[in-house]
Amino acid sequence: MHNISVFIQSLNVSLKRGPDIIDITSDLLKAVQRSKIMNGNLSATMIGSTGSLTTIEYEPGVIEDLIQAIERLAPVGLTYAHEKAWHDGNGHSHVQAALLGPSIVLPIRQGKIKLGTWQQVVAINHDNRSRKRNIEITITGSL
Repeated sequence: MHNISVFIQSLNVSLKRGPDIIDITSDLLKAVQRSKIMNGNLSATMIGSTGSLTTIEYEPGVIEDLIQAIERLAPVGLTYAHEKAWHDGNGHSHVQAALLGPSIVLPIRQGKIKLGTWQQVVAINHDNRSRKRNIEITITGSL
């Protein structure tokens, strides 16, 4: 039977006005290396209601396709009830982020995140202004 270890780390990223997408795969790989966990799971959550995490092939075409899809799902310029209360112009940002979700769980096998050849982990800012985002990482598993 293996003892289970837990490793916790915060990652801070700066993102431009949304939708802005950055690759955080290397940061997560470094966290796994520091954790020394060989087999388990990495859980990452972006703190805030206008940011999300997902995986894509991080290349210009897919990035542009994802941005366009996000904008089609909850476009700027529609009437959002959120804006009636807050008047901050970012009702679309909250809806976009909710549709993609703030968290991701990835398997760790043999000390590495198990990802496909063309799969990277990305952080997305949906807000109508630049944001510094905090991503909380928890890695659990056996050493």
